Amino acid sequence: MNIFVLFSFILIVGGIGIYGYIRSRAVNNKTAEGFFLGGRSLTGFTIAGTVIMTNLSTEQLVGQNGQSYVAGMEVMAWEVTAAIALVFLALVFLPKYMQYGVDTISDFIEIRYDTLTKRIVSFLFIFTYMTSFLPVVLYSGSLVFNKIFNVDQLLGVDPLIAVALISAVIGAIGLIYLLVGGLSLAAFSDSIYGIMLIVGGLSIPVIGLTMLGDGSFLGGLESVREKTPDLLNAIGPVDSNIVPWPTLFLGMFFNNLYFWCTNQMIVQKTLAGRDLKEGQKGALYVAFFKIFGALFLVFPGILAFNMFGDTIDNPDNAYPTLITAVLPEWAYGIFGAVIFGAILSSFVGSLNATATLFTLDFYKPVFKKNATDRQVARAGKMVTVGVGFISIIIAPLISFAPSGLYALVQQFNGLYSMPLLAIVVLGFYSKYVTAQGAKVTFIFHIIAYGFASFFMPDIHYLYTLSVLFLLDVFILWLFGRIKPLETPFTFKQELNKVNLNPWKHRKLVSAIVIIVMVGAYIVFSPLVLAR
Repeated sequence: MNIFVLFSFILIVGGIGIYGYIRSRAVNNKTAEGFFLGGRSLTGFTIAGTVIMTNLSTEQLVGQNGQSYVAGMEVMAWEVTAAIALVFLALVFLPKYMQYGVDTISDFIEIRYDTLTKRIVSFLFIFTYMTSFLPVVLYSGSLVFNKIFNVDQLLGVDPLIAVALISAVIGAIGLIYLLVGGLSLAAFSDSIYGIMLIVGGLSIPVIGLTMLGDGSFLGGLESVREKTPDLLNAIGPVDSNIVPWPTLFLGMFFNNLYFWCTNQMIVQKTLAGRDLKEGQKGALYVAFFKIFGALFLVFPGILAFNMFGDTIDNPDNAYPTLITAVLPEWAYGIFGAVIFGAILSSFVGSLNATATLFTLDFYKPVFKKNATDRQVARAGKMVTVGVGFISIIIAPLISFAPSGLYALVQQFNGLYSMPLLAIVVLGFYSKYVTAQGAKVTFIFHIIAYGFASFFMPDIHYLYTLSVLFLLDVFILWLFGRIKPLETPFTFKQELNKVNLNPWKHRKLVSAIVIIVMVGAYIVFSPLVLAR
């Protein structure tokens, strides 16, 4: 690593941090709303940047490109079909959340059901973020960073020690971000990292195709079409281990609705918008990004197969191998800053969501009911430090059981994602569903999901979620009919904390998003590229 690479990396990371700090000074992060929600001051562009960077991690860059190295463009379903869920967020979920004046998803659960159900949901979020998502983000990101930039060789240490050091540095910077500027500093920084990610991410397949085509981009694309047309088909077989095509309309769709419309880590960023219009803009900007994001989150895996064949033993090494092959050495510092930003943003986003849930759902209502606004913000900062340090300590330990922990994380998410989506959706539209029904739905789902996972392991989990979501909805509805509320539930009016005038172009832009999403599937099908 030469001096220019190191200098450019430090300059970019430091410059973006300073920019975010200057922009965030307009927000008072000594208040709860300022620290957790950026003072509800974010614009659509900033919301989009922070949502994109919170969602995107090196696990996706490496994992999805690793899957496409083996299975092709069917992997793009994880990215492209998220667009329809973001349309639902903009048009349905976000207006209702803002109308009811909630700060967290669990706030809505409390308003519509009861406090116990709220705390169950909040605990599940906190447990997942703290014990799995945060450490996995740090570990996987640090592992990739080390693979691409050889930090262990640079420092002359064992790879595990290098990963631990990188995790500690990223974790420490993430803590500084939140303690100094709260959500707003991270959001403003993410907007710059987001632009760099789009430019840097797209540059990899462009350079790679040009190299493959001996100086011709179109020649490289034609070479991929001739050699591996099957990998360009986004329609996965019914029995695919990645994304069976029927699940696009059921399990994948339901899973996307959960992640993008009821996941605190994502929704919190849109709730930080200065009004409904900006929140809707942010959600729909992200929808476009998710469609085109497949070009650098999925397609490079296919490009790696065309360049290196089946010589890469571990598919997860496909993307790092491609990076080192196509990037000129002078660009390592710039791309390193992009990777660093992706890791940092995911870590900061989930850390902020964890602190928000614990402080607002447990600290103030349970441990210190009379806490002032400043005390709540101060407690949030203390929780941020505590959870951050725990994550930094756990991260290197994942190396001793990475696959087992990852499988456990995925299974654990499946334990509550579908019933949570069910109780939110029916909470919106049914006046009769009850808190008792919500608890029974959670219990049923956990038992049924555990049974399916244990006794039917060969059935793709997206098929399982397809059936269980519909059963969850039915059970919740049935309990509401068998033992309905004595008085039909109605939401209180005028609880909104921001202006609720919607974006006038929301429906037109949503229609364009759906058309572009369908168009992406047509392009990556036997009708066009996969012929």
